[in-house]
Amino acid sequence: MITVFGSINMDLIAMTERLPQPGETVAGTSFATAAGGKGANQALAARRAGSAVRMAGTVGEDGFAGPALALLDEAKVDLSAVARVGEPTGTALILVGDTGENMIAVVPGANGTVSEAQARAAVQSMQTGDILMLQLEVPAAAVEAALVAAREKGIRTVINTAPLTDNAARLAKLADIVVANETEFELLAASPIPDAETRKAALKTLHSETGQTFVVTLGGEGVVAIRGGDFFSAQGLRIEPVDTVGAGDTFCGYLAASLEQGLEFAAALRRAAVAGSLACLTRGAQPSIPLAQAVDTRI
Repeated sequence: MITVFGSINMDLIAMTERLPQPGETVAGTSFATAAGGKGANQALAARRAGSAVRMAGTVGEDGFAGPALALLDEAKVDLSAVARVGEPTGTALILVGDTGENMIAVVPGANGTVSEAQARAAVQSMQTGDILMLQLEVPAAAVEAALVAAREKGIRTVINTAPLTDNAARLAKLADIVVANETEFELLAASPIPDAETRKAALKTLHSETGQTFVVTLGGEGVVAIRGGDFFSAQGLRIEPVDTVGAGDTFCGYLAASLEQGLEFAAALRRAAVAGSLACLTRGAQPSIPLAQAVDTRI
């Protein structure tokens, strides 16, 4: 089983012909709401990839709580570790331009109340062979508590260093597998990464120092990784993106699920990359996450 410890949001999405510059107002072309939050997105992706999944997090007691959990509930994700508090359910305000690129502002709300006690409780009920997946949209102290408890219990951990925070590098050191985009990886490497060779050298250095698996997502250029002393790369699909919101979360969920299901690392990377590509073809974070059949027929 995979336990996802993280955020649960409602996404408020506005489509525009182009993304605004600072201080500029642009006209929107449409508006929609969709369930989101990096934790919930990754939980749904892992579930649609075919793994049993439990979501651990917090929502409010407001009108957004039900819709934020609806797709997880429909997919039969275990929601018994989701708490409810008096704070508003977390929200993400998303602008999507006509090229598919996006700008996002996240208001934590109930996610900001996630506690260290919740973290330890989530890990306590896990079993050997399970995977714990985390992101950085809940308090750093809670993420750290979950990682420490998982290490003490011998639970495999995957952390996605997004959204980028001041605690990302420190927390990443506590996980078995670290998934980062190009910008996040520069923070982990503590130096600029101007080209592929520099990235490869940085991956080798970090891996030799920590023994961790590092995965760097490169958008349309695919993904590179280092694991067990070996380098890996994988490509997604050639597509014209409609909306890139949720693509990274889809990748993470599929990667964790594929490893939990026993796939070799190279195969898991390719499957996750294809899933991330397909997620760019539909608007919205969770509605865009593909089912396993759609992914596996494209590998």
